[in-house]
Amino acid sequence: MTATVMSRPVEARPAPVLRGYRFELVKLLSQWRIRVLLLACWIAPAGFVAAVSLQSTLPADTVFGRWMHATGWAGSLVVLDFSRSWALPLLTALVAGDVFAAEDRLGTWRHLLVAVRSPKRIFVAKGLASLTVLLLLVVGLAGSSIAGGLAAVGNRPLVGLDGHLLAPGDAAGTVLLAWACVLAPTLAFAAIGLLGSVALGRSTMGLLMPALLAFALQLAQLLPLPVAVRLALPSHAFFAWRGLFTSPVQMGPLLVGLAVSLAWAVVATALAYRLFLRRDFTDLTYDGSGRRVLLAGALPLAGLVALTFVVLTGATSATGSGIEQAKVQNSLATAYAHLYRVQTREFHRPDVTEAQLGATASCDKGGDRVLDQGPGNDWRCVVSWHLPGATAVGSAIYQLDVTADGRYVADGDGPKEVNGYFQVRTPTGDAPNPLWQFDGNVDLLASASKD
Repeated sequence: MTATVMSRPVEARPAPVLRGYRFELVKLLSQWRIRVLLLACWIAPAGFVAAVSLQSTLPADTVFGRWMHATGWAGSLVVLDFSRSWALPLLTALVAGDVFAAEDRLGTWRHLLVAVRSPKRIFVAKGLASLTVLLLLVVGLAGSSIAGGLAAVGNRPLVGLDGHLLAPGDAAGTVLLAWACVLAPTLAFAAIGLLGSVALGRSTMGLLMPALLAFALQLAQLLPLPVAVRLALPSHAFFAWRGLFTSPVQMGPLLVGLAVSLAWAVVATALAYRLFLRRDFTDLTYDGSGRRVLLAGALPLAGLVALTFVVLTGATSATGSGIEQAKVQNSLATAYAHLYRVQTREFHRPDVTEAQLGATASCDKGGDRVLDQGPGNDWRCVVSWHLPGATAVGSAIYQLDVTADGRYVADGDGPKEVNGYFQVRTPTGDAPNPLWQFDGNVDLLASASKD
């Protein structure tokens, strides 16, 4: 009597996501390009900040650049301002913009599908791996720039964008929070990179999409756009962290920028996921489709901008460029009062409070024939204040260069004893008169009536 053994076919199960994630992460970290980027992000910022902080000429055209001699925290913010313009979009292009296209160039999709057996898990593993590498790069930029600044200058108070002093502990927390805030727009551009990498295959355009989008949006941010349009763009969060360095914090533009960036990240990732699952992997000649990118990628994202614009228009009271006379005057007067107290301490004069000074500002843009609103370098302001026990009212003239994103540079134009250029001896060394030139920030969403 013979026994018949029936064998059941074993069902092939997809590989676990964690195993696929480790595999994709190792693949990324084994690339010489990624290793060079990691090395640069973890070393170069420290050397740059330390070298610039010890020079006599500072990058005064960059936010916080003029304070690099005074505190080690300013250098990290200079690196952050540079990174949001060029470094972070380029990093997303080199990491997320190539994570799918590399398989097309190497022709390894069939091998990967046989090993993992699930396009969904392949997409998740590649997305998480690229996100991990980007996080390592951003942490490197932040940590290295902070270390370089603290080593070269020291842990000292930081002057905010309204002139108020942040104690070293507060400065540390705010600088770290600013770096954390730029993660949201970085995720948005990384999602654009994933979308381009999926939709355009081995084409180099997929690799360039985040960088090209960042360049286009940077040009758009220079234009006097309506404030609702400006905030509807995913790049606005790269600027909104500046509001953390005012008192009170300018939370409106920051929260809107973070929400818009995260919405872009979700939508672009969902579009990339949908295109990836619908792809025919048996077509070995697949080279992307420009029409598919337009219909499945560009149009939904343009619709997201339009929807965000409508929501912001209805939910906020800001109109035009968001830069209005009352806002500029209030911001300048506040910054002047704070910095006047800094100057008072450096001259060892009796301390006064902002309330005692009662500083006010009167600003005009371009003369009587020009509306007192919008960006430009033709703002002229007169700041007035009153010292306790004095009968005369002091006044100082400033020329303001206000950019479309709300940042302005105030340049002292007399009297020279108040806001002219001269060196002041401080406990940390000689420094320029704090009332000579300083940066400020206008809250684009604030109500002019409240200012």
